[in-house]
Amino acid sequence: MPWVALACLVVPMFGSYFFDDMFSSISFLFSDPSRLELGWDAAGYGLYTSGYSVLCVFGGLIVCGMLLDKWGVRITGSIFVGMMTAGAALVLWAITSGLAPKQSLTVAYAGCMLFGLGSEIAGVAVTRSIARWFKDGPMAFAMGLQLAIARLGTAFALVISPRLVPEADTLTLAQTARPAVLGLGLLLLGCILWAVFVALDAKRFPSGVTGDKSEGFRLADVGKILTNKRFILISLLCVFFYSSIIAFKKFAGAILVPRFDVPAEAASWMVSMLPFATVVFAPLFGILVDKLGHATRWMLGGAVLALTAHLLLAFAPAGVPFWGYLSMVFLGFGYSLVPAAMWPSVPRIVPDKVLGTAYSLIYWIQNLGLMLFKMLAGVILGKAAAGSGPVQVELMFVGVCIVALLTSGLLHKTKLN
Repeated sequence: MPWVALACLVVPMFGSYFFDDMFSSISFLFSDPSRLELGWDAAGYGLYTSGYSVLCVFGGLIVCGMLLDKWGVRITGSIFVGMMTAGAALVLWAITSGLAPKQSLTVAYAGCMLFGLGSEIAGVAVTRSIARWFKDGPMAFAMGLQLAIARLGTAFALVISPRLVPEADTLTLAQTARPAVLGLGLLLLGCILWAVFVALDAKRFPSGVTGDKSEGFRLADVGKILTNKRFILISLLCVFFYSSIIAFKKFAGAILVPRFDVPAEAASWMVSMLPFATVVFAPLFGILVDKLGHATRWMLGGAVLALTAHLLLAFAPAGVPFWGYLSMVFLGFGYSLVPAAMWPSVPRIVPDKVLGTAYSLIYWIQNLGLMLFKMLAGVILGKAAAGSGPVQVELMFVGVCIVALLTSGLLHKTKLN
């Protein structure tokens, strides 16, 4: 039954990852808003993507994480899976509404805020559920497998979006919205399978939140989390490491196409190597973490790989596609290594009764960084001189990776296994 439950859990996350990255490989279109009936420019697109993190950053994740520990995954998860889907529907309406660019961007931004908070809490609920269902089993493998399948949603978005949106001098609202239509359909399917999971979870854990009535959530326990040195370091590693990859993906097309002189289709295949790599290697590294331990060594290695990738993206010879593919290989391995070791480490350092709050705090710190770096990347690309934008953005990501590497080194010194 744990594997059946896992199969239900991955579909909402697959849809979430798809919708979040549906414009990533075609982000170059926003560099020339005259081609879009929608009328958004690069800075507007960067603002839209940053909306994902706004409600998360301004208290939503922390409060909702506490609710998750108080009410359990069934109630809290259902609320936020619904919010995630409703936010996606609002984004789709904004794109197809025919409103003026500023108005449509405002509505889409609001939808992205709802989608972002719903998606993040749904993700916490999924991780929390896996930790409970696989408490005495292959937890790292299960989390790695869930991560791998969910990231197939990103890969699917990166590959299919350039094929859904045609190459044309002017794109209509309906053509621009095609990825959003597909994404909303996937999220609606995810809602159905989430309902199936809720039924399974109620049968497996009829006592409610933790399955152990002797342990209840208390607000005072949050203070203990915030004074845990290992927890703080994991949170900092999360924000800088994920910012170097997730914020990069949002502008992958705008970076790879001019940097290595490749067509949009080739750039989409380049960046799709990131999620495809996790499909194979995240579960594999999860097995190794379960069997061998040494989680901090895996995190340190992943941070080194991410830094190497962004150094290549910034300084490798321009116009040579090989360097783009090689950088994605390094980034893909890092994208598999760090999460496979990091997420299963959290249940080892915090009590089970506040695990939802702990994950939510990590996600909150992560979203703060993502919001800032997405906005900054959009501003850099929008204001940079012709041809220099991709390199300038990559220099920012190199700095982010250096901080991630230093943080992983400090975490390794704590000897967390």
